Amino acid sequence: MGYAAVNGTMDDVNKVLFSSANDAVQICFGLVSILIFWLGLMKIAEKSGLLNKLSNLFKPLMKRIFPEVPPDHPAMGYILSNTIANMFGLGNAATPMGIKAMEELKKLSGGKTTPSRSMITLLALNTSGLTLVPTTVIAIRMQSGAHSPTDIVGPTLLATLCTTTAALLIDRYFHHRRRRKK
Repeated sequence: MGYAAVNGTMDDVNKVLFSSANDAVQICFGLVSILIFWLGLMKIAEKSGLLNKLSNLFKPLMKRIFPEVPPDHPAMGYILSNTIANMFGLGNAATPMGIKAMEELKKLSGGKTTPSRSMITLLALNTSGLTLVPTTVIAIRMQSGAHSPTDIVGPTLLATLCTTTAALLIDRYFHHRRRRKK
């Protein structure tokens, strides 16, 4: 701003500031509407029992990924909910479930201050972020006027499948390496 004031281009800076603020508000409303839509669909899926069915579908896989977590422990429910929400690109909805999962995993490990194997695995799984439907990216592409905003679905699925596989393999490698050193 100081540079613009000295060079006499303050009007241009003000125009860009207000134009950018207007664009930001429009993007936010677009993203909020898409997020509300998907959260509504998730609520319908929950009420209809679809989330339960998806959880049951993924439960055997999650039992293998998180062998220290008892299948009926609350942590497993939060892990499943978190993973499913992330798969549908609902990171904002998944975050509270991920936090609750971490809290339950901490209780399961006896309240230790060092992270348990399951906590590290959950962090790796969340960071890699397997995504079936990248709702936020689709919303941004729609707001930006993309001709086919859903063209990103295939590449996103492939990329996140690779990152999730890599994250789990690296997690296992370091876990087994740490065990051998003991």
